[in-house]
Amino acid sequence: MLPTLNGRIQTRVLALSVIGFFVALIITPLLPTGSLGLGQAYRVTLSILLGTVLVGVLWELLYHFLQQFRWEKDWPTLFGFLTMVNEGALMWVLIRYTTIVLPESLRPSLTAFLIQFILTWIVFWLIVNGPMRVVFHRWRFQGGRFV
Repeated sequence: MLPTLNGRIQTRVLALSVIGFFVALIITPLLPTGSLGLGQAYRVTLSILLGTVLVGVLWELLYHFLQQFRWEKDWPTLFGFLTMVNEGALMWVLIRYTTIVLPESLRPSLTAFLIQFILTWIVFWLIVNGPMRVVFHRWRFQGGRFV
């Protein structure tokens, strides 16, 4: 069974929040954050994660619309991985050129952003497409919904 729109949104919000939090917890002290203290570095990484989760809901709506033009109404698994590029580019624009996600004084370097975003996305994608399908085997038959 294909995940429903509601199921994909639930999966994205829950899994990206949990997985992304643990990734941020581990990598934040190692990121090149310049003169930021550890508390401010965590504020930056967790704000980027929260922004990615919230903007991801809007992405899911766009992906759902585009999937309606496909015969099987779903993407190949690799497309789900490659969405890292467009979602990362949008988050970088939101971080760099607006104050929606972070104030100007806390903007990270491109290197720090890319390390966090790419590592989080790879770990998220691997877990959702690997162990999560084994552990939550009934999840697929509920349209990807957890509730």
